[in-house]
Amino acid sequence: MTDLLKAKLSRRAVLQTATVGAVGLSPALRAAVYAQGSDAPEKKEVKIGFIPLTDCASVVMASVLGIDQKYGVKIIPSKEASWAGVRDKLVNGELDFAHVLWGLIYGVHMGTSGPKKDMAILMNLNHNGQAITLSKKLADKGAVDAASLAKLMATDKREYTFAQTFPTGTHAMWLYYWLASAGINPMKDAKVITVPPPQMVANMRVGNMDGYCVGEPWGHRAIIDGIGITATTTQDIWKDHPEKALGTTAEFVKKYPNTARAVTAAILEASKWIDAGLLNKNKMAETVADKAYVNTSVDAINQRILGRYQNGLGKTWDDPNHMKFFNDGSVNFPYLSDGMWFMTQHKRWGLIKDHPDYLGVAKQINQIDLYKQAATLAKVSVPKDVMRSHKLVDGVVWDGKDPAKYADSFKIKA
Repeated sequence: MTDLLKAKLSRRAVLQTATVGAVGLSPALRAAVYAQGSDAPEKKEVKIGFIPLTDCASVVMASVLGIDQKYGVKIIPSKEASWAGVRDKLVNGELDFAHVLWGLIYGVHMGTSGPKKDMAILMNLNHNGQAITLSKKLADKGAVDAASLAKLMATDKREYTFAQTFPTGTHAMWLYYWLASAGINPMKDAKVITVPPPQMVANMRVGNMDGYCVGEPWGHRAIIDGIGITATTTQDIWKDHPEKALGTTAEFVKKYPNTARAVTAAILEASKWIDAGLLNKNKMAETVADKAYVNTSVDAINQRILGRYQNGLGKTWDDPNHMKFFNDGSVNFPYLSDGMWFMTQHKRWGLIKDHPDYLGVAKQINQIDLYKQAATLAKVSVPKDVMRSHKLVDGVVWDGKDPAKYADSFKIKA
């Protein structure tokens, strides 16, 4: 066979395959189809909302490093003031995607956190890396962890105020779970308020709350500023927990599937780049600390992303379970059981009245097939199972097998 004939046959195979789409092809053939244009992103420029937090890094770095352009899109990161603002802009289409809380996406989809709209999670952005901060005033009275906080609240009676970042979000669920593990009912024994992440430190400084749960760097920042201590990290509540997601509307995925796949692949590659080594992590810290992104000092970010922790009381430790963006590919898969867990907690705390179809809803929201296609483009392996199992801080195992029974099993609930 001549080289010319080989080339013609190869081109014909690519063009024929292009008419039926690229799903299910070998990576080499898919790449060829992608180059021919059948898989080209429908939108060449996308606006991705983010909140000033360390875990917005993969979205920012995909843009700053130009990884997005490799996949045929241009990411425009859009700094937002609050999670409520992110929700509203996603729902009305001002944002194409967002670095967003898992529980926010599930809350909007189910109508428990604002206007009801069908939503989509394309990938998990990070594991771990959030913290619960208690005020220095509480620490001075002996409240330095969950047990000592419960003891103080039982003896020094007054209204205790704790802050989370969004009613159905991850930080609310970590805070509630942690308090309940020590016998404190967050719905009855405390006042819980919602505060945007960048405003946490300022609000604690003026005495508006006794404690808060938020993503970094705002836990470490309280220690640097001498106003709070780290009572626990969220990885100590649930090792390798889901945290932020790449979220959008179901409508966007249906209308622009190639764009959704390309953006997911670009952010996957950026995630891999961040976790590739010390130099990359330091470069990331320097980048996202900038005024355009997180707007803080580099030292507020670069310690905890390397696992170098201090609690503000003289204790220091190296935590291998610090914030991970890729971790050999185990971070980014949108496990159905992860989404289901948030619904069990929404049921536990009275945010939803009845048991939903846990698995059915998770299958609607988590775009497993699209993630697998994006992972193929980014040369990232995917797990075989869509569920995973973990033991949380109270010793209870979550595996997604009987979510209704799990949700009803907690002694402390709304």
